[in-house]
Amino acid sequence: MNIDDALEAMDEILDKSMQVPFSQKKGMVDVNALRDLIEDIRMSMPAEITQAQKLVNDRKIIISDAKQEADRIIRKAEESAKKLVSQQEITRQANEKATQILTNAQTKYNELCNNTNEYVDSMLTRVEELLSKDLADVKKARTTLKRK
Repeated sequence: MNIDDALEAMDEILDKSMQVPFSQKKGMVDVNALRDLIEDIRMSMPAEITQAQKLVNDRKIIISDAKQEADRIIRKAEESAKKLVSQQEITRQANEKATQILTNAQTKYNELCNNTNEYVDSMLTRVEELLSKDLADVKKARTTLKRK
């Protein structure tokens, strides 16, 4: 018999007890039956207390396991966040370096274009001067030829 059954039986004994004359709160009960129920309760208590203690211990283990799992998940999330921040920093630095390389390349390109244009312009000026001189020589030769 478990504790609840024994307590229920005690309630029944009290409900069926005869009232003591001239008293509203006192009744006559079967003492031996009550003692038997009390003994049943005493015998049931260790098993139920052991079971309750086991439940408490199981609860502690479950809570401890859940806390460890939560801590593991938090650590993993923090590590992932650090990796993302690190990757974002690497990406930012790479973008910064790429921008710097592109800027330098554009500057060198512009400089090279300017130098090339200046060189070509000077060469064309030189060719123009030579052609002008040659043209003058041709005109002079024609003039000389016409006079003869």
